Amino acid sequence: MINHVVLVGRLARDPFELRRSQTTGNAAISFTLAVDNRFASSQQGEENKADFIPCVAFNKLAEFVEQYLKKGMLVGLEGRVRTRNYEDRNGNRVYVTEISAYNIQILESKSAQENRDSFGREDEKQELSSPNEYEESIDISEDDLPF
Repeated sequence: MINHVVLVGRLARDPFELRRSQTTGNAAISFTLAVDNRFASSQQGEENKADFIPCVAFNKLAEFVEQYLKKGMLVGLEGRVRTRNYEDRNGNRVYVTEISAYNIQILESKSAQENRDSFGREDEKQELSSPNEYEESIDISEDDLPF
């Protein structure tokens, strides 16, 4: 049996608050990953849409998510599909399907994130003087590392 998921997408919002189990103290955090979903529409041609996939991370990985991941960041995720159910306060059975992550990697540098963020703001729009102005070098500073 194989239950392996690989996703690349952007965080749809900041991760939810880190929770800890009362009995064991294990950490857990939930977040949503927006993953492109291209499909063909007969009326409008090809469109880009996104699937918003609920994910969860545990223990050290949950602490990593809380500390380093923010809305809009491009990440790669490996995990497995997990289903569970519970009874809500009204007595209704609720079924949940989510991705339980066991490996997450940030796929863009801190400087690329800052450039993306600054170009998205009206008050900080910059005009490029040449196409090569924002070429990334292969030098990596310690500020670009998530640990």
